[in-house]
Amino acid sequence: MANRSRKLTPKASKLNKPHAGVRKRVVKKPQKKLKRGSWLSSTLAIAILLSSASLIMAFAWISVLFIFNPDQVSWLNKILPAWAQIPLGNHERPQTLKQIQLDLSKKNQIVGKTLPLHQDVKNSFLLPVFQQRANCQSDCEELVELRVYQRSEELEFKSQSENYYYLATQLPVAGPEESFVISSLLDGTSEPQDINTPLPLTEVQRFEGGTPSPGVWFNLRGQRQQGTGAITYGQVVYYNPERTNLLQMLSWTSPNGQLPKWQQVTGDAKKELVVDQTIGLEPRLQVYQVKPLKLFLKPIQLEAITLKSPTLKDSAYQNALSIARSGLWTPAFEWLKFIKKQRKGILPEAAQAQMDLIRLHSQLTKTQAQKNWASPSQEVLADLIDGRWEKALQVFEASPHNAQEIATLLKADEKRLWNRTATALRVNPNRREVQAWFALILAVQRGEGHANFWLKAQPQITKENLAYIQGLLARLNNEGTKSQISSTHPSQIVGTVQPITQVTNTEWLQLNSSTDLKLTDNQVWYQVEVSAFNDGKRWLNSPFENFNPPKTDAAKFFWKTLGITSDPEIQIVVWLPNGEQQTTIAAIKAVQLRGKVLRLLAAGPKIPENQNDVLQPKPLALTNTALEWVQPSPITLKELHQQNPQGVKVILSSVWKSLQQSGEVPAGAIPSFEQMQENLGDWPVQVIDLTNNAQPEIILTISAGAIASLNQPTPESQAENTEQRRDRTIILSDSNEVIYTDFTGNYLQRLSAIAKLSGVQSLALLVENAHNYSLRRWSEKNQRFE
Repeated sequence: MANRSRKLTPKASKLNKPHAGVRKRVVKKPQKKLKRGSWLSSTLAIAILLSSASLIMAFAWISVLFIFNPDQVSWLNKILPAWAQIPLGNHERPQTLKQIQLDLSKKNQIVGKTLPLHQDVKNSFLLPVFQQRANCQSDCEELVELRVYQRSEELEFKSQSENYYYLATQLPVAGPEESFVISSLLDGTSEPQDINTPLPLTEVQRFEGGTPSPGVWFNLRGQRQQGTGAITYGQVVYYNPERTNLLQMLSWTSPNGQLPKWQQVTGDAKKELVVDQTIGLEPRLQVYQVKPLKLFLKPIQLEAITLKSPTLKDSAYQNALSIARSGLWTPAFEWLKFIKKQRKGILPEAAQAQMDLIRLHSQLTKTQAQKNWASPSQEVLADLIDGRWEKALQVFEASPHNAQEIATLLKADEKRLWNRTATALRVNPNRREVQAWFALILAVQRGEGHANFWLKAQPQITKENLAYIQGLLARLNNEGTKSQISSTHPSQIVGTVQPITQVTNTEWLQLNSSTDLKLTDNQVWYQVEVSAFNDGKRWLNSPFENFNPPKTDAAKFFWKTLGITSDPEIQIVVWLPNGEQQTTIAAIKAVQLRGKVLRLLAAGPKIPENQNDVLQPKPLALTNTALEWVQPSPITLKELHQQNPQGVKVILSSVWKSLQQSGEVPAGAIPSFEQMQENLGDWPVQVIDLTNNAQPEIILTISAGAIASLNQPTPESQAENTEQRRDRTIILSDSNEVIYTDFTGNYLQRLSAIAKLSGVQSLALLVENAHNYSLRRWSEKNQRFE
């Protein structure tokens, strides 16, 4: 049996038990060393934890941005696959200006000129959006929306070569109703017309210079043709940068064509908005103050200064407001100055605003009353509007002719002078001059007996005052007050003529009423509607509102006034199809005045028939000395450019825009100056002073052929309305502003000629309208032809 090896171990008792007296030795175990790999693993774990926290925070921040401003995280779409793209919801992606214009054009909308909201238009701007009106002849681009765009601040778009913008806010736009626009023509006693048709707004303009801040103010405007003039109307829009919104603040209308303006009226640091609604000599100004509102989206409003409610419980103050409301602005202002002095120069803010409104009107009436008027009736009207009762009586008493002309004025008055005198009498019933004017108005409108009855009923009238006023009334019926107009002045008459076949004797006035109106051989009847005539002192224009012939010898009055006594012949001018003029002499036989229309009956040879009365000018009637034609030598636009390069640039831009508005050339961007100069450079222009300021105006008349050459012929253009093929004229002032145009407003209007009138310093425009001719002269006050 093999020996099996056996491991021998010492006995535990002998090896482990120490000997007696021997110190036990403690043996320390060696520490285990940390390996390098383990340290790196720990560090990596910590880094991963920290990175995870950062990612969580980053994703949280991106989530917040996505909720409140998705455009801020749009850059992530560049690195994410298509299936993981971040949806931007309803927020539009920023676009370049070209992209914005393209998108709007796809919607058949027209982009207007951008207007800056701040100094740098690249950061933000207002964009007007227009739309083409259906069945339109002029001003066919109607404003439908205002948009505000702001530059994108995202890195993705800010680094691009082109600027990207996002739509910050928008405002739909609709013009004011027609009834509101024409309300400025009412005198306060007429019933307003209920016409709910909205009128188009065609232009957008930023108010400049000292407008209330913060924010930007814009004026939207349009025009409505009214007779031979036009009413301007519009809306005021405010951009609030704090709320980034557009607010429609006010609708306005101006019968005299004046635009609203910001000016200091109440004397504080803030300017007020002034809307001028003056008609003739009657001042009417609407003044609006900027007032705070406790509304988040609309923190301000435009509030009108009115005179309806007195802000002081003072009878004198209430009386002053009462006479101001009647139109006696200067007496009211003088009274208020006295009241303010009594109160040691201190008035409540609202009362001071009312006083400043009255002062503004008083400045206008004072200026009018201080002018030198050629017409006694106009001088008296200006004096009475300003409350100059005594001065107006001096003009009335100066001559019998003055008394008759002023009586005609009083008879035609539609309560504006009546209201002034009645209000002045309520405040001071014993003032002789006011009593006199009240009695004169009563006499011409209700009869002298009514005026005398009223005078004798006045409780405190003295015998001297009664006798004085009755003497004034006697002047109204005095034989010496009949027309003293000389019959030796030559006839100077301009009008529109048309042949007529039948004449009724009783409808016409002739010097010898016992004879019948008969024609000789080869004669026909012509009816001349008078547009303007000279009565020996001044030119009068249709409609003839203050033309009041005497009841007896009316024919003799007309013959003297019109100068027919010394010169009964009148020329009839017609235009043949080849453009040649042909003149026929006719004799004036009778006169007719119906309403405000003055007509002449003339007999003469038959004129050639007008084969196409649309393309050819209407027949014109004028007496031999009525007009002196003025024909300045023409030069080309290229030659004018060498003399006035800036003016020619404005002309070409204005002409092209006018051609677009009238549909002669396609709408869209205006060509460059070089392109327009190439196409239009050979067109002739005339340079002459029309506004009597020693500075020449520029007249450009464009032929139908020249207009047609700008377009490629198409079936549509060939079938175009033949009326639009007439020559058209545009006139620019010495400051390069359009002061007359045949392209906008009344599309049937055409400038026929420039003429010099006898006794008138400035030149006149002979303008052919839809039904007649009119003479227009430059008004220094209104800065337009009228």
